Amino acid sequence: MSRIVAIVGRPNVGKSTLFNRFTESREAIVDEESGVTRDRNYGRAEWNGIEFSVIDTGGYVEDSEDIFEEEINRQVKLAIEESDVILFLTDAITGIHELDTSVAEMLRKSGKEVILVVNKTDNNERLLAATEFYTLGLGEYFAISSANGSGTGDLLDAVVARMPEKEDKPGENLPVIAVVGRPNVGKSSLINSLLGESRNIVTPLAGTTRDSIYIRYNKYNHDFLLIDTAGLRKRTKVTGDIEFYSILRSVRSIENSDVSLLMLDATRGLESQDMNILSLIIRNNKGLVVLVNKWDLVEKGSNTSRDFEKELKRKTAPFIDYPVLFISATEKQRIFNILEVISRVNNNRTRKIPTSVLNETMQEIIEKNPPPSLKGKYVKIKYITQLPIHYPVFAFFCNLPQYVKDPYKRYLENQLRQRFDFSGTPLKIYFRKK
Repeated sequence: MSRIVAIVGRPNVGKSTLFNRFTESREAIVDEESGVTRDRNYGRAEWNGIEFSVIDTGGYVEDSEDIFEEEINRQVKLAIEESDVILFLTDAITGIHELDTSVAEMLRKSGKEVILVVNKTDNNERLLAATEFYTLGLGEYFAISSANGSGTGDLLDAVVARMPEKEDKPGENLPVIAVVGRPNVGKSSLINSLLGESRNIVTPLAGTTRDSIYIRYNKYNHDFLLIDTAGLRKRTKVTGDIEFYSILRSVRSIENSDVSLLMLDATRGLESQDMNILSLIIRNNKGLVVLVNKWDLVEKGSNTSRDFEKELKRKTAPFIDYPVLFISATEKQRIFNILEVISRVNNNRTRKIPTSVLNETMQEIIEKNPPPSLKGKYVKIKYITQLPIHYPVFAFFCNLPQYVKDPYKRYLENQLRQRFDFSGTPLKIYFRKK
């Protein structure tokens, strides 16, 4: 089950800094000037064994307070609607801003889990000043410093304590397939074409995730659950933030899937939002199939599809081992080839290599090309095993794991992919002390 935490608040209160601390990354751009978060950020966090997605909602102003307030309101409404826990970040230095008051009013009425956070409480004077935030009517607050990390441990304890309990998905033993992509890329058309007119081949099942519909597809010897998130609700009030909305829905769909079908628009190619969604799939260790839709609209030469795929994989490197299908959802061109590819990628994702076969195969490769020596010391890999995890993870036991660098890890990953079929699935390698 997916869990989403959204960080909301006006510019320059420290949202991106807190996002970076939660996700242990530097993905969000941080600057003293307000309004630098023009692109939304999406990351994974883990605390006390519980994983969740973190959304840095940005919220910037270019011209006037009116535009600023409208932008903030749109994003907060989306966060209220789609998130499980909302962190409302405020600033102890500037105190309560009038926009803080209007956001607080929306949050009070939402019925969602809201945690008030007062940032930049770096000294006793600011800690004392923070008490004014009680007047927002959101109850107790957490005083933190996202810059130096003080108070963030207690905040994370509160976040995971308020997470929804994990629920069983319907059809627990069936693979779950999500169709994701930018708005207007053809997700609804594909789902409708796959389901066809014979409605007796599908069985709607009650979804466990908010507003997701699980549809059972059982035809042509294929049996899986399809997450239908496309076109579930009219979005007339959030057209200005449709990209943000679609990413939020993609987060939920991807996290609840086994294999994600990423749809691209052939007439537009791979765009920044497509890369955001693709990185979400990889980060969540899900199976990936790329569907290049509207291929019937593209003027073709002798190598058009080959050149398109080559350019696509150049942009997604180093992860390039995934299938690409060129389809037309409306014309039903090659859409039923998708069924076979889904099955293959799901099998690859769950493939278990016997330890004896793994060691026999990989030890021969390692002997021919051992890890480079570092500081006159040699790494000796003694034993390899696949870990009992729901996606391919391999542990290489050796004497000096800290000396194995990323280029050699990529080499071993490529060798594993050449010897065993892991197409369409991320693969992880860890080095451990023997």
